[in-house]
Amino acid sequence: MAEITSKNLAIAVCKALADKRGKDIVALYVREKTDLCDYFIIASGSNAPQIRAMGERVEELVERDLGLVPSRTEGVRDGRWAVIDYGDVIVHIFNDETRLFYHLERLWTDGGNLQRFDEESENFVAKEAEK
Repeated sequence: MAEITSKNLAIAVCKALADKRGKDIVALYVREKTDLCDYFIIASGSNAPQIRAMGERVEELVERDLGLVPSRTEGVRDGRWAVIDYGDVIVHIFNDETRLFYHLERLWTDGGNLQRFDEESENFVAKEAEK
């Protein structure tokens, strides 16, 4: 089993989201901005069934691979905006309309902390913030 760091947890979450064809998977490193967590992981799904499947896959793979269960989940069954809280990593899964409305990337980005998940390398790469 790999060492459990917030970055390893964030990467495991992103892999699970990619497994279910999550769109525009990004990681916001927010450790210097808040005591709430180290990473926000944000992804989109096309519809409620896909968002539910993405949330369930995250919980399944993180528990299987890292032995962690979320301290709290909200909205996974609803399918518009799901939040899965692992303490150091908080996962947000949106439908497209809700993601555009809340635009968390804009609220929490200050240049270098926005990263895109690259499935091929299974790591984060820098992403330019959208205005």
